[in-house]
Amino acid sequence: MKKYSIILLLLISISTLQAQDFALERLENSPRHHEWVKLKNQDRTVYNFVVYPEVAEKVPVVIVIHENRGLNDWARSFADQVAEAGYIAIAPDLLSETVPGVAKTSDFANDDAARNALYELKPEQVKSDLDKAFEYAKSLPASNGKVIVVGFCWGGSQSFNYATHNPNLEAALVFYGTGPQDDAAYATIKSPVYGFYGGNDARVNATIEKSAAAMKAKNQRFVYEIFDGAGHAYMRSGDDPNGSEANKAARDQSWQRLARILNSLK
Repeated sequence: MKKYSIILLLLISISTLQAQDFALERLENSPRHHEWVKLKNQDRTVYNFVVYPEVAEKVPVVIVIHENRGLNDWARSFADQVAEAGYIAIAPDLLSETVPGVAKTSDFANDDAARNALYELKPEQVKSDLDKAFEYAKSLPASNGKVIVVGFCWGGSQSFNYATHNPNLEAALVFYGTGPQDDAAYATIKSPVYGFYGGNDARVNATIEKSAAAMKAKNQRFVYEIFDGAGHAYMRSGDDPNGSEANKAARDQSWQRLARILNSLK
């Protein structure tokens, strides 16, 4: 049994590596300018992956909030896709220096270790790190001063939460993330919120109507779409060449909608 357990673990490890290959390949083949920017937040250094589009004019900045796996290759590849669409992308690694001896997500032993550390993060620290990314985005000479936030899964929830904290956002885009639990929190949202959800994601989708009702009660704009047949994390799964057809279709449709929204915010 021990022999078979070792083989199973090896197969899982190989599968995980293969699952990231498509994202890493995109990053390595990208013609766009990538850089790591270190931002100081009190006694921590927060690492931010920044990608610039190949455009002549000043453009908005999109802050990309990663899933509960941390700032992995797929999250960085999404930032590259944002820049490919014509926007500056900043993806802060919210796990930066949160564990002794671990500088950023890529330094964790595995996804589980990163996930465990992420769920220990304090909400105020997350908002503070995002504030630093926002301030940096506003200061960029290539930016037109407009900042949008987009997040996935855990990051989707953080995107919604950050909209309650920062009234100066142009918009918050929430991919399969839950809204704030406290109805009163919605009163401070000033920007429109756009939701993207997979049809086969009952855990998250069960919270949509509560968020919609709370936003409506506060006269806030919340527009969402549910993509039939898609599962949780369909944007990442849909990028994978081996992903399901439903997830790929939802990913493509979501990108079309995302592009329309970003274009309307220029």
